[in-house]
Amino acid sequence: MTMNSTFTSAPRLSPRTTASGARPLPPGACDSHVHVYEPRHASHMHPLAGQDHNQLFALHRNWGMDRCVVVQSTAYGFDNHWVAQALQAADGQYVGVALAPADAPDAQLAQLADARFRAVRFNFMHHLPPAASLEDAIAMTPRLAHAGLHLQLHCESDLLAQLAAPLARSAVPVVIDHMGRVDARLGAGHPHFQALRALLRQPHVFVKLSGIDRIDPTPPYAAGIALARQLLAEFSGQCLWGTDWPHPNHSHTPDDAQLIRSLDEIAPSAAALQDLLVDTPARLYQFPPLPELLTR
Repeated sequence: MTMNSTFTSAPRLSPRTTASGARPLPPGACDSHVHVYEPRHASHMHPLAGQDHNQLFALHRNWGMDRCVVVQSTAYGFDNHWVAQALQAADGQYVGVALAPADAPDAQLAQLADARFRAVRFNFMHHLPPAASLEDAIAMTPRLAHAGLHLQLHCESDLLAQLAAPLARSAVPVVIDHMGRVDARLGAGHPHFQALRALLRQPHVFVKLSGIDRIDPTPPYAAGIALARQLLAEFSGQCLWGTDWPHPNHSHTPDDAQLIRSLDEIAPSAAALQDLLVDTPARLYQFPPLPELLTR
């Protein structure tokens, strides 16, 4: 993780705005899942090059997002440089999720925490080579706890039923990405969704209600919205939400404004929206207090 680059300035506080057609978001609203990539002038190009932290800051100003969780892309492996750059350029209201090997030295974990990373993510997806076994990830959690980090898992839905016993042994909170990648078209009664609900009965397990467009491929993602709404209603205080911008490895490019408008259905009350976008991420990610201007 390189920390000596030149960084752009942090996003400025601005009047609250929001995506077209959506209700205004509450102060402290958090986009809990995004990725950043290298600027277009970088020597090693990636298909999403240019979708960097400057692009992200501008979008968040337009959407009315004050906080953010930047998740390391698998494109860069364990080199968390681009996420670290985004965090250093931000104003303290952006935190990160790193990729790291399960045997990463304690000093490396401490360095991540000092750079405002809050978690280490492991991928258990069929299209990605696993960096560690699930047992290795769980065995790492006492060291994550010592560093002040938690565990994030991105897995196929058919793995969910196997997670209950391992996650019960975790020494830190565990976040499940993208609603466990269940197939929303199969409905709430499907065993994979029921396995996700069973995991959330462990109070230290959280779920990201991101990816309604991944678990339901057809806009306006009604089946994905329905499952997200059910999870938030049942597991208040354990749900997070994010856009997943800029939508890597996807079948299509969702309309981010549409995803934000979907919050009207996922969290229909002001209290539910506050819990999902502000209170739960503030507690899990240890965000500092908002600047006074944003809370007026």
